[in-house]
Amino acid sequence: MSEGFVVVIPARYGSQRFPGKPLAMLGGRPMIAHVWERARESGAAEVLIATDDRRIVAVCEEFGAQVLLTADNHVSGTDRLAEVCTQRGWADDTIVVNLQGDEPMMPPALLSQVAANLMERPEADMATLAVALDDTAPLPDPNVVKVVRREDGYAMYFSRAPIPWDRDGLLATDGLAAFPDVFLRHLGIYAYRAGFLRAYPGLPPAPLERLESLEQLRALWHGALIHVGVASQAPEAGVDTPADLERVARLLPPQA
Repeated sequence: MSEGFVVVIPARYGSQRFPGKPLAMLGGRPMIAHVWERARESGAAEVLIATDDRRIVAVCEEFGAQVLLTADNHVSGTDRLAEVCTQRGWADDTIVVNLQGDEPMMPPALLSQVAANLMERPEADMATLAVALDDTAPLPDPNVVKVVRREDGYAMYFSRAPIPWDRDGLLATDGLAAFPDVFLRHLGIYAYRAGFLRAYPGLPPAPLERLESLEQLRALWHGALIHVGVASQAPEAGVDTPADLERVARLLPPQA
């Protein structure tokens, strides 16, 4: 288990598809409480929830979480994490793991894995995880983010489009098994160094970021190195809609 990292959970109230999502009840508790518990189980030295809404602050304090009120004009969760780094005064080499507030089923082992991957690579600015696709059906789905890596595991590109493109239809005959760890679904979990996070809001937005609506493309555009590890296990999908919440509720163990 990796040590020496912190977890920050950005939790925004005003989701367009699911307003108030962090406070939605899941198994008799607010969803954000389940996410907080997964983070605490990861071995992190510190777990913080960062939000823009006092209603979330009040609920988080009720179940004992450490929570910070941040500005309400952040464009992304990464920008919110940058403010947390400044508020907390963390050293530049502090490893900060970003766990989205809508991931109540995230395996804690993946938090320590992504932190360890960054710790082991001092040249990297960020680390993230992906899982191998076992079916071609998600390839054209824009809600499934794909990533292509270099031989050494560093990201070449992230896209909502089907990448890499199968020009000659090789998948139809050879299948995905013929291309191990080539067709990858990106998981929205990141580790950063606090120094990079503080610099991130000063990077001009990238045209690729705007086109794909993927904030990690800003980092790539400006030359950052993002290591992409293959996750030790595949997590359940997070909660984007009320229907997702019902799906996750069915997966919770009875004692939850």
